[in-house]
Amino acid sequence: MFFGIFTVIGVVLLFLVVSSIVKIVPQGREFTVENFGRYTRTLKPGISFLTPFIESVGKRVNMMEQVFDVPQQDVITKDNVNVRVDGIVFIQVIDASAAAYRVDNLNGAITQLAMTNLRTVVGSMELDEVLSQRDSINTRLLTVIDHATSPWGVKVTRIEIKDLKPPHDITDAMARQMKAERERRALIIEADGERQAAIARAEGQKQATMLEAEGRREAAFRDAEARERAAEAEAKATELVSNAIASGDTKAINYFVAQKYVEAFGKFASSNNTKTLILPADLASLAGTVGGVAELIKSVSVNDVAAPVARSKKEG
Repeated sequence: MFFGIFTVIGVVLLFLVVSSIVKIVPQGREFTVENFGRYTRTLKPGISFLTPFIESVGKRVNMMEQVFDVPQQDVITKDNVNVRVDGIVFIQVIDASAAAYRVDNLNGAITQLAMTNLRTVVGSMELDEVLSQRDSINTRLLTVIDHATSPWGVKVTRIEIKDLKPPHDITDAMARQMKAERERRALIIEADGERQAAIARAEGQKQATMLEAEGRREAAFRDAEARERAAEAEAKATELVSNAIASGDTKAINYFVAQKYVEAFGKFASSNNTKTLILPADLASLAGTVGGVAELIKSVSVNDVAAPVARSKKEG
């Protein structure tokens, strides 16, 4: 019986000795080793052996990235606005011994440090800057807190502002301001659209006026060209008739006299002062008149007619 008790006691003691000698460190953790209470070394993940009854595990340090909430707090901004702010901090222990022995309550220390610097940074900025420059706040907090925790063997990887809550009256005023700003932008856009439309209409009218003037110019040019060609044709006909008269051709004389007679009679008929026009009953009298004029011309010497015509042609 006594042998059995001694056996059990021996097994228990052996287990205690082995457990104090053999240490298995899980991944993501590091253990500090103390020799009679003094730090000597750090155990990495895996199996390690200690000196029995002399060395012992001191602190079990989490080496993975950790997240701490920064409690919500009221902060007064530079323009005296009370803002409720909270955040979140991401850290990772780099040196297990420094984190274990250089600071007591690492998590609490980092939380208090983040709260203090959050009040300092937000309090140095105006409300509009706080609301619009969260990235700047995060960067400033990260720089300050990472520098402060460096002696503790801790690396601050990120700091984020989780929430910003201005007072309700400030929120209402901001909403009204945003609405007024959007209405102002809408009016500006509408006015700019009307201006662009007016410019487009004016440009269209300008183009239409230019095209119309171009059309009138082209029409005037063509009219002038037509009159010029008519004048040339008239001059050519007159020249031909003059040559015929100079050569004593009575048919040309009859044609010339008849043409002028018809033109004069047409102008007389189209006059605005003419109320009544009496035509001869026998249109043969017209031919007789033309014939009489022709006989009159025959009685005149050809040289008497041709000389003035030739002289006028020379002067022309």
